[in-house]
Amino acid sequence: MLDLFIGNISSAISHEILMISTENKELASRYKKERDNLIVISEKYRHNINPISDILPDKDIEYIKSKVKNKIKSELSSRIKKGYKNINLNIIEELIEKYLRAVKVI
Repeated sequence: MLDLFIGNISSAISHEILMISTENKELASRYKKERDNLIVISEKYRHNINPISDILPDKDIEYIKSKVKNKIKSELSSRIKKGYKNINLNIIEELIEKYLRAVKVI
């Protein structure tokens, strides 16, 4: 369950970064739609990990952050190698914090 959560939240953040990086409004719209769907799925998995009202242990939070960061960097590096432009890797950690707060991991 945790791996599915990590995979979906990582993809949501990757799509957010891709959405920001493109000037093509149609493509940005597709990235936004995919991001929104992935957030909904991530929230469902988050609810199954442990009750939302319970705070995750720091060890688990750090594990999740680390895994998410690695997945995002890997995906975006792959896209950069394929020729994608304007991908800002410097905002990864900021977005991880934002999204993990949104789904009540931190």
